[in-house]
Amino acid sequence: MNLTPFQLPFVFWIAMAGALGLIVGSFLNVVILRLPARMEYFWRRDAREMLELAPDSLPAPPDLVRQGSHCPHCKHPLGAFDNIPLLSWLVLRGRCRYCKAPISIQYPLVELLCGIASAIVVWKFGLAWQSAAALAFTWMLIAAAGIDFRTQLLPDSMTLPLVWLGLLLALVPLFVPLREAVIGAAAGYLALWAVYWIFKLATGKEGMGYGDFKLFAAAGAWLGYGALLPVIILAAFSGAIIGLVLLRMRGQERSVPIPFGPFLAAGMWIWLVAGDAILGAYLHATGLR
Repeated sequence: MNLTPFQLPFVFWIAMAGALGLIVGSFLNVVILRLPARMEYFWRRDAREMLELAPDSLPAPPDLVRQGSHCPHCKHPLGAFDNIPLLSWLVLRGRCRYCKAPISIQYPLVELLCGIASAIVVWKFGLAWQSAAALAFTWMLIAAAGIDFRTQLLPDSMTLPLVWLGLLLALVPLFVPLREAVIGAAAGYLALWAVYWIFKLATGKEGMGYGDFKLFAAAGAWLGYGALLPVIILAAFSGAIIGLVLLRMRGQERSVPIPFGPFLAAGMWIWLVAGDAILGAYLHATGLR
């Protein structure tokens, strides 16, 4: 008996989404590592041109797509069997096949996170356009969060496309109506912008970066203005807990900045896939339903 794609068991599509997520997660590791280096390179080049200085002799960092992966320690090009998502890291026991240097735990963690999150998205939205959009949303959030965690930068090349894509999808509408998306994007940006300036005027310090404003605007564009408060509560709660754990593990002072973007991204994703369940549980617990 021949089955059409839509007649296959739903668990099959969930598993395929997880496998696709592992593969995409491998590419996201490349983005997380290479994009900030390329941004810095082009910033430095543009600054030298503006100051009319001679170009420096530093080579451009590797391209995101065309240049293959290599060991950061011995620079040996990695073969196909060295790049199997998650499996290669496990088989090699977290060490380079060629120089035996340790491989960062970031690689399998990002791949595993992307795989699990992708499977959950398809389980939540099914075989629908919402799944395709939510997968793109998930992958961009993981990449942006990874970059912010490593460098405390949220690139405009990720946050601004998220805002615009959310607004365009609201024309359908796919998740929220256009009115809610537009108001949500504006309110999200202005809310953190106001918090930034209040904190700076009160303390003389910068509590967050402009990238956080744009990421929160994306939350409003995708999820609507009604999601902004629960998203920021989820982000603040998770940030406070994980931040304290990281400070204790690293032995850092409380004054050491911790990027807010990863927690904001986590709050956005959680509300996307579980917002209705969280809201229903809250209404039930408070007797409002």
